[in-house]
Amino acid sequence: MIAISEKRDYYEVLGVAKGASSADLKNAFRSLARKYHPDRSQEDNAEEMFKEIQEAYAVLSDEQKRAQYDRFGHKGPGGGSPFGGFGGGGFNINLEDIFGGDVFSNIFGGGGGGGRRSRRRGSDIRMFHTVDLKKIHNGSQEEVEVELPVACSKCAGTGAKDGEIADCRECNGQGRVRMRQQVGPFVQDVVRDCPSCEGSGHQIEEQCSTCRGKGKEIKATTLRFNIPAGAESGTRLRMRGKGEPAPNGKGEDGDLFIEIEVEEHLWFERSSADLIMSLPLGYSDLVLGTSITLEHVDGKDLTIKVPAYSNSGDTIEIRKRGLPRNRGSGRGDVIVLLKLHMPKKVDKKSKKSLQELKDVLAPKDILERIKADAKDRRN
Repeated sequence: MIAISEKRDYYEVLGVAKGASSADLKNAFRSLARKYHPDRSQEDNAEEMFKEIQEAYAVLSDEQKRAQYDRFGHKGPGGGSPFGGFGGGGFNINLEDIFGGDVFSNIFGGGGGGGRRSRRRGSDIRMFHTVDLKKIHNGSQEEVEVELPVACSKCAGTGAKDGEIADCRECNGQGRVRMRQQVGPFVQDVVRDCPSCEGSGHQIEEQCSTCRGKGKEIKATTLRFNIPAGAESGTRLRMRGKGEPAPNGKGEDGDLFIEIEVEEHLWFERSSADLIMSLPLGYSDLVLGTSITLEHVDGKDLTIKVPAYSNSGDTIEIRKRGLPRNRGSGRGDVIVLLKLHMPKKVDKKSKKSLQELKDVLAPKDILERIKADAKDRRN
């Protein structure tokens, strides 16, 4: 006897419950067919999965076969498979009833049927624009000159001499062709972009001498755009219609995306709307306290007041002097980390002075000092 290979439960294949309605079955099949269609799916096992999905739906969508499957499973009352299989041609699914007349288009969201020309869109372009923190704080109106592709002025973007283009001979200017294709055990008619004209419906008899048939040229363009206050690196600004021109001068131009890059500041690091900096100080500044004034990104001086008897590692928070919050109102904070500056070398006179200070400032019992510090941290 030849053993029948184990198959997955049909309900499991479609991801539905046993009591699923006809509508639930159809919706599950449509979703999985889009995901695993061999012509579009990137999955390694797409073809096998697509066959399995069709087999499961073919059985469960037929009332008699479903009742038989619910009672006997895959093997049936006689021990063999009552449902044929993909080698035996036992299944018949009308995909047009499920997806509509234009099967390929409805599964994958393509253009219309064979009687409608595909209107293609120009590609999008991404460019980078660098700004400093001062512009991010205040917001900025920018004006830059860049070279961008535009429709050829001589042929109006058609790529043809004098702008004259003819209908594609293969698709008769429709941009779409109907062809028959084998999907698993099924043969179905699908509508696709014409391979000769790539869906445009046009053919160029003689190329434009200026753009050599490309339909576009590079031109210096002045761009004006606003950078919102509080913008972060990676923020994208969209300029509609400033991307690649539409193919053959027919359709919609692509968009231009301007991606913002924020320059590194000399002493500030950014954390959302907060600005963080490290402030190196001498030992005397930490013990006696000090006040330091720095130029700030908001155009006003930033004064940092260091209290007496500060420790290296302490932080000072200066409220509402950070960047504007890009979501909501107000500003972030400036957070200053105090750091003990250690000189690389000291002269003999300074060493003598430090030795005298050591006798005064150093803890007498180092072990007791360690215990006291540990207790302070726990409290």
